[in-house]
Amino acid sequence: MNVFDAITKRRSIRAYKPDPIPEDKLNRILEAARLAPSAKNRQPWKFIVVKDPAIRRALVPACKGQRFVGEAPVVIAGVAETTDYVLTCGIPAHIVDIAIAMTQMTLQAMEEGLGTCWIGAFYQDEVKKVLGIPPDKQVVELLTLGYPAESPAPRPRKSFDEVFAFDRYS
Repeated sequence: MNVFDAITKRRSIRAYKPDPIPEDKLNRILEAARLAPSAKNRQPWKFIVVKDPAIRRALVPACKGQRFVGEAPVVIAGVAETTDYVLTCGIPAHIVDIAIAMTQMTLQAMEEGLGTCWIGAFYQDEVKKVLGIPPDKQVVELLTLGYPAESPAPRPRKSFDEVFAFDRYS
């Protein structure tokens, strides 16, 4: 599968088979994040790979009761180790950097025949408590990972002309 195929076929998966993910596949997905670009190559991240079923189930209330978080064979937390660097444009770099890294995980997961779902609906303090994350760190994103037990249809997207402007805002 080429990258464009992975982009066009990717769906948010909220139902997973219980099958474990082979270590070689998981390691390639994790390596995709490790190799991601970051502002000034600061690599401000730590990724917590949650395989323990009890810990995954404990994340469900921290994720507003989304049961599939506890059912996915793996949940990955993207944690900012530092949050002090702000890009010249005014955007905190750690948010962009971790989003890029986890997007690369998502695309590699597609290549491996796995599904993912980006989770932003969670309570920061509760996730930190469940995963033992220090108070000075920030969870930017959670990502569920596993073999899909569903095949959702594509979601509607805005038209090309609604999304792009050339040379000037229009």
